[in-house]
Amino acid sequence: MPKIKEPRYHKIAQDIAEAIVNKKFEVGQKLHARSTLAATFGVSAETARKAISVLADLDIVKAVHGSGVEVLSRKKAVEFLAQAKESRNLQETNSEIKKMIAEQKQGLLALDQSFSLLLDQTQRVSQQNPMSPFEFIPKADSSKLNQSIGSLNVWQNTGATIVAILHGDDLILSPGPYANILPGDTIYFIGSDKTVEAMQQFFDSSTTD
Repeated sequence: MPKIKEPRYHKIAQDIAEAIVNKKFEVGQKLHARSTLAATFGVSAETARKAISVLADLDIVKAVHGSGVEVLSRKKAVEFLAQAKESRNLQETNSEIKKMIAEQKQGLLALDQSFSLLLDQTQRVSQQNPMSPFEFIPKADSSKLNQSIGSLNVWQNTGATIVAILHGDDLILSPGPYANILPGDTIYFIGSDKTVEAMQQFFDSSTTD
């Protein structure tokens, strides 16, 4: 994230104002020529000129032609420094908010990528195991119980292919059309998601009173 950089001349203007506040430069005192100020603060004469212009616009100093710069107001120097500090605080707050937003976006992006990966893995597992069976336990009062798979026409009515029946501790694989579905049995079948709903409706549609 790009950092907001304060102009060099503005920083020099603050340094001069701070010297006035600390009474290093007294009100009414004539400061050195701009070229001397430039050398003092290690900047170009143009940077020093811009810094003096900032202070002159705020009536903190006055450039006197031929005799340097005169200090006008310590109070206004104090106000200028306070305003500059508030401005820096706002900029820092702005930068911090932008940083937080950027981090939040990165977090959301990572979450989105993780979710996409999970979805992709789920789809691949589903493709690799298309015959994973569903399980269903009919209600105890279902009228379809104590009848054979063939007589119920389960596949014709629901689209489900029964691959196993768990009766107590006995698991009957590939039960065939003559196997009866008894109370408490767990039915294992393959089909689509719609088949699950169809099985529930089929076994629960005609329950005994």
